[in-house]
Amino acid sequence: MTHPPMLEPAEAYALWASSYPAHAHNPVMQAEERAMLGLMPSTLQGQAVLDVGCGSGRYMLHALQRGAARVIGADLSAPMLERAGTELARFQPDAEVDLVQGSLTALPVPDARANLTICALVIGHLENLEQSLAELRRVTRPGGTLLCSDVHPIGHALGWVRDFKSSGQRYAVRHTQHLYSHWHAACATLGLRIEQVLEPMLDPIDIPDGAHFDHMALEVPVALVFKLSRAS
Repeated sequence: MTHPPMLEPAEAYALWASSYPAHAHNPVMQAEERAMLGLMPSTLQGQAVLDVGCGSGRYMLHALQRGAARVIGADLSAPMLERAGTELARFQPDAEVDLVQGSLTALPVPDARANLTICALVIGHLENLEQSLAELRRVTRPGGTLLCSDVHPIGHALGWVRDFKSSGQRYAVRHTQHLYSHWHAACATLGLRIEQVLEPMLDPIDIPDGAHFDHMALEVPVALVFKLSRAS
């Protein structure tokens, strides 16, 4: 089997942005999103929410629907931010919305800006887990919550790649495996409390008829989802 070209995240999402919808658009994302939304507070009235690696804005839309007073989306990809801006304009929120370009390694966001910080399916694009979590902790207020997800490390062991198509060509995005033990060690070092860990599995209903996929994906978790809290 021919392996697709492996791209760095900035290059990959520049190609992917034009066709990247603002909703969970494959079975893995649907499983991940169910878990993330289950951990997200049902009401965010009066709160500031930061979505790091916001992409086309799917979690920003969920935060607005739950009443967030301010939503900030940060992403490395300018084309993705353009998509997010278009999607958010359709929603016409009453809340304050900001979109900023920047990397998770150095976010252009002040300290302690968010009551809730979201980072969905992004951390695996960076090699240094502790550095990434330290930056997410910095922008979260003391007493605040972080919701983080990644492709489950078992997928890496099974040879799965994060792939997509652009102009008929299949590509893959570079991804680094971060084990649960790595998360535990990084959180302990940074003073982040692990409140909950979910390992969602695929729902067979989400798999399109005739889809070609590794059937082991129905037997193992496909995402690793953390609810973390910053004590101080």
